[in-house]
Amino acid sequence: MLHAISLGIVLYGTWLLFSGIYTPLLMGLGAASCLAVVGIAHRMDVVDREGHPIHLGWRAITYWMWLTIEIVKANIDVARRILDPKLPIDPVMVTLEASQGSELGQVIYANSITLTPGTVSIRVSENTILVHAIATALADDLKSGAMDRRVTAMEGPGPRRLEDMG
Repeated sequence: MLHAISLGIVLYGTWLLFSGIYTPLLMGLGAASCLAVVGIAHRMDVVDREGHPIHLGWRAITYWMWLTIEIVKANIDVARRILDPKLPIDPVMVTLEASQGSELGQVIYANSITLTPGTVSIRVSENTILVHAIATALADDLKSGAMDRRVTAMEGPGPRRLEDMG
């Protein structure tokens, strides 16, 4: 139920930002629309921890700030590799261990890798991610495990995989 309430608040806040018109009639119609959407989503059983992960809270915001900085740094690195012929472009495929405790955490980790220029997550499977990097240095950065540890810390305690429980 908490996820449905949170989803309604987020939808209504977004609607208010995009609308820009704050007359009582339109605000009421916007609220009714958001309630209808949340009701339909709840009935379809798509409002859950993965679809609307409010349990991540402030940890997600601090992670996004860190990830934004990493994306900017990677953009600069890739641009330098393109513009400077002396810098190597030596594509490499690496398999990374994913230490996240849930599928959501692994998806966040894989998406973070793909959002970072110069690296693409190719396949996510049981606790591993196959990654293509345009340079060995970028792959080595991922192998250091900094991003993996940050995603695991952001995920925090939560439901574990079934195979980890038994």
